[in-house]
This record gives sequence, structure tokens and C-alpha cells, in this order.
Amino acid sequence: MDTQEKVKGPASYFPFIEKKYGQPISHWLELVSGLTNMKHMEMVNWLKNEHNLGHGHANAIVAHYLAT
Repeated sequence: MDTQEKVKGPASYFPFIEKKYGQPISHWLELVSGLTNMKHMEMVNWLKNEHNLGHGHANAIVAHYLAT
């Protein structure tokens, strides 16, 4: 039996995001922390349009940020 718990939720995307876009998750979380007065999907669309992130990856970052 595996003693490590499997990562679930938005954080499960983080290794793939870091590998694909070459930046640590802390970089992306810092960017979205500056997006004041934006709703969830506005933040997602900003990451997609300004940084060419895929929808699922942008959504995972924003969902994690808003949950913490």
C-alpha cells in the first residue's frame, strides 16, 4: 500500500503546468494575486490571453489561488 496520498484537485495540475510553461507555480500565483477586482473567469481569461496558458491550466491556478 502506498503511504503517500495522491494530490487531488487543482494542485494535481501543478507539475504539468511547471513543465509546460517553465515557471514555478509560485510565479503564476503571484501574477494572479495582482488581479484585484476580477472574477474567477476573468482571471482565467487573462492568463489565457496574456500568457497563453491552456484553459484547464489557467483554471487550476485560479481555483487554487481563490481557495487559499
